[in-house]
Amino acid sequence: MAENKKRWWTSVFVQLLVAVVAGVLVGHFWPVLGAQLKPVGDGFIRLIKMIIAPLIFCVVVTGIAAVGDIKAVGRIGLKAIVYFEVVTTFALLFGLVVANVFRPGAGLDINPATLDPKAVASQTKGGQLPSVGDFLLHTIPDSVVNAFAQNQLLQVLVFAVFFGVALAAIGRERAPLVLGFVDQVQQVIFKVMGWIMRVAPLGAFGAMAFIIGQYGLSTLGTYAKLIAACYGAAVLFTLVLAAISRFYAGVSVWKFLRYAREEFLLALGTASTESVMPRIMVKLTDAGCSRAATGLVVPTGYSFNLDGATIYLSICTVFLAQAFGVEMTLGQQLLAVLILMLTSKGMAGVPGSSFLALSATAAAIGAFPVAGVALLLGADRLMDSMRVFVNLLGNCVATFVVAKSEGQLDREKLRETLDGATPVAA
Repeated sequence: MAENKKRWWTSVFVQLLVAVVAGVLVGHFWPVLGAQLKPVGDGFIRLIKMIIAPLIFCVVVTGIAAVGDIKAVGRIGLKAIVYFEVVTTFALLFGLVVANVFRPGAGLDINPATLDPKAVASQTKGGQLPSVGDFLLHTIPDSVVNAFAQNQLLQVLVFAVFFGVALAAIGRERAPLVLGFVDQVQQVIFKVMGWIMRVAPLGAFGAMAFIIGQYGLSTLGTYAKLIAACYGAAVLFTLVLAAISRFYAGVSVWKFLRYAREEFLLALGTASTESVMPRIMVKLTDAGCSRAATGLVVPTGYSFNLDGATIYLSICTVFLAQAFGVEMTLGQQLLAVLILMLTSKGMAGVPGSSFLALSATAAAIGAFPVAGVALLLGADRLMDSMRVFVNLLGNCVATFVVAKSEGQLDREKLRETLDGATPVAA
């Protein structure tokens, strides 16, 4: 009995749950204090970012070396990109359907003259989304050291793929010291990650207290229909992901969510998928996905597979048009999908990226004033939980799908892990 009680109190999931609830309470009842706790959440995310780049490098290199098949690495990358494009395009169309059926902006009758055209600039900080060519070119590091120093994850991934393929081509027998060194560094990083995760509840508390303290729960009433539409779409899309995972990969999403509940709760609490990237990669490999599939799919998905963000963007596009009393034509909506397909690829890591993407879409289709994007300033942060959850789950399902297609999903290991829901040792 005493042992069970000790496990209950020391459960990271329980600690995170208490921290998130405490953060909401502090942010609501003491908003000034809550807003001042932002450095606590930011500090935890910085600790996680500190180990992401070297972890990706080590996991990818050792994964490719373990597979030893260079062609398989190319297939994994190609399948991941194709899957991401298909699913994100479906997510955009899915969001349009929800917005047209639910009509969250109908009846608002916003007067364009009341809008401040400079309001969005404070969120975007004068930035802009890269073009498709610039985005693709930026994935190639001009310096390996610079890629690690600036935490450019796609650049680190590209270098890791080249390094791992070269190591596989040379042969593990001819470079045992290099492979052994990378593997040992990986073990050290896992140990550091375990230490960092001990302060995860504190990070979740600070982040949640800031969000509620800064933006308040009262915003829920103002944007009730938009929030309901986005979260309702997220629930329905989760069912789609669950169907893909079950019928193609043979993986129960509900069992996986139980198994990775700590990571998903932490992502919700910190409003960041990056905060759990190292841990979710470990969970996926422990659930039977190969290190090569996990190492290639998850980091790539953080830039290419933003399912939650694309659903949000398509719903908000129609919402803004409806708020100004404009009925978008089918052609305008399909044009919006094409634009969002391009702009969403460069969103990761860009301040105010959702506002930039919506501003570009508004300017292109001309259905509503670009300044109208400012209407979302109060609701945007309240959508973080929806976007984070769907983005994270989408990347996990993608990893299972790609691993299954390559025969790199260990069924026995998957069954043992998910049925037992065994947590990863810190």
